[in-house]
Amino acid sequence: MLSGAFSFSLGATDGAARCGVISTPRGDIATPAFMPVGTAGTVKAMLPDHVRATGADIVLGNTYHLMLRPGAERVAALGGLHTFMNWPRPILTDSGGFQVMSLSKLRKLTEEGVSFQSHIDGSKHMLTPERSIEIQCLLGADIQMQLDECPAIPIAEDAARESMLLSARWAARSKAAFEETSAPGQALFGIVQGANYETLRRESLDKLMEIGFPGYAIGGLAVGEGRDEMFRVLDFTCPHMPREKPRYLMGVGKPADIVGAVARGVDMFDCVAPTRSGRHGQAWTRSGPVNIKNAQFADDPTPLDPASDCPASRDYSKAYLHHLFRAGEYLGPMLLTWHNLQYYQDLMAGLRTAIAAGSLADFIAGFKAETGETVV
Repeated sequence: MLSGAFSFSLGATDGAARCGVISTPRGDIATPAFMPVGTAGTVKAMLPDHVRATGADIVLGNTYHLMLRPGAERVAALGGLHTFMNWPRPILTDSGGFQVMSLSKLRKLTEEGVSFQSHIDGSKHMLTPERSIEIQCLLGADIQMQLDECPAIPIAEDAARESMLLSARWAARSKAAFEETSAPGQALFGIVQGANYETLRRESLDKLMEIGFPGYAIGGLAVGEGRDEMFRVLDFTCPHMPREKPRYLMGVGKPADIVGAVARGVDMFDCVAPTRSGRHGQAWTRSGPVNIKNAQFADDPTPLDPASDCPASRDYSKAYLHHLFRAGEYLGPMLLTWHNLQYYQDLMAGLRTAIAAGSLADFIAGFKAETGETVV
């Protein structure tokens, strides 16, 4: 039986950037943290032990996909998601709302929730705030998310406000359901919405703080609005978020997105970029992205990162990786995914060290010089 409470301890700060520790009954999470995405109960092409070896303290599971296959009740009967996927450390689950909006067929949004047809077999389902929390509790997630609506940007301000208010009402219902069904040590985060309108973001945050959550996410970004616009929204949102609570930017992002968001005060991230890129032949490196399928690597004997502790980064030549992708061998996506996750976790560790040392500006300058990316 797990014991202990969810908590967040803020450590050092450097400008708006923060480092700290989220404590859960299943272990601590050093922040800023990147959460590898385990959509269907697995981080694609990775063994759980290898995910942990990269430095990951927590992974993300997807409510929508797991409710459809194999089913939350089945996972619960088999011991919960941690046992099912052999990951004994913390798991965060999203609410399923984003996937319902983006993947499902014939969805219909009402005050009650979202009715939809599965993208897998066309079966009909209803996702409400209460059902989303029920599923997340059946899975046994340590950190759970309220059900929200995530509209695309651009969106008219009136429509954005209507959507934001619906998400706020769903937040209150999510919390009431969570208080009835959750286990000790689990936590529920509220999600700030409001598209790219400052007044709406402030109103959303005020409503969520009135309800009260142990952590707050920033939703509705990384939906095609562009990096500059995302940073602009963070610039007017993060300063008003509770200092003593963790801040989670959902679905972000590429390395430069993360570095810029950390500089603006964000603590937690998730994104499919490292795993999806790895499966398609793109490696994230200290000098920027590399497409290993390009012919220039066919005779390159050097590894992706000779200084890395990760075997995938250190022990295989670019020529070999190029060959694996050209030959359609499974090992290619496996190795590149492993390398990418290691790169992301090394990036987070570097950010934490720089914040603690008060040298984040130097870290960002080095990152910009190596990658050519602008993050502030």
